[in-house]
Parts: sequence; structure tokens; C-alpha cells
Amino acid sequence: MRYWTAEMERADALLFGRVTYEMMESAWRKPATDTWPDWMDEWQIPFAETIDRAKKHVVSSTLSGVDWNAELVRGDLGQAVQRLKQESGEGLWVGGVTLPLALADLGLIDEYEFLVQPVLAGHGPTLLAGLRERIQLEPVERHEFRSGAVALRYRPTRVTA
Repeated sequence: MRYWTAEMERADALLFGRVTYEMMESAWRKPATDTWPDWMDEWQIPFAETIDRAKKHVVSSTLSGVDWNAELVRGDLGQAVQRLKQESGEGLWVGGVTLPLALADLGLIDEYEFLVQPVLAGHGPTLLAGLRERIQLEPVERHEFRSGAVALRYRPTRVTA
């Protein structure tokens, strides 16, 4: 959790699709009582506080409104994300399954970070399934956790003609 807390603190804003936004909000939004729920362990609170206060942008054509320090992203996805990237200082942090695929196809992802868990699930969504073109990546950073998980960060290589 310390690692992901630091990652979210590095970002100027978070960019989510509807499903990821709703999932994160249900888990990490601070209750109106201003007290974290009993199920939350002490070591989870710094992450919860970081994501709760982070600025968020939500890509959705079905939501009529959002709150939780969030704004809806409407219209052409490519143009909207280009505009957000120009506003940001350190960058946007993107999470989810569907939205990263759309952004990868548009060439709008500057860095990819994958977390490899020492578990074979055998089900669930396939990461970046349906990507239109192959994207060559170069390694930037690797972080190994005591759990056996590994965070791998890559940048797309720029092809020069």
C-alpha cells in the first residue's frame, strides 16, 4: 500500500472509466462521518486518504454526474485526454481495463506500470486484449515486493523514421 500511495501522490490527477471510478469510490471514499470504517486497517489509511483527496476525471457516457472530487470527461476521448495531459504537471494516473486499452490505441500512454502477482487466476479480463497495434516497450523501473509481486514500469519506444 505504501508503494501505491506514493504512486498516487506523484500524479496530478487520476483518470478512471466509470466501472473503476465506482469501484474505487465504494471502497476508498471517506464516509460522511469523517471516520474510516472499522474494516479498514491502520496501514490502509494513508492510501485511503490519498485517493480520497486526489483530483479525479471520469470517462463515461452513461453517468450524468460525479462527485468525490471528480469531473466527467465527455466528447472525443483523444482530445479530452490531450487537454488533461497539457494541464498536468507530473501526469495522470490511469486505472482500469477498458480505458487503458482505448488510450493505448490512441498512443496517449507515456508509461505503463504492470503489477505481476504470484497467482494464476485463470479467469477475469485480459489486460489490453484487442490492442490494434503492437507497442514496443523499454524498461524504466522494477520494484520487487516481499510478497513475491513485482511492479514493472515501461515507456513506449519511439520509432524514428
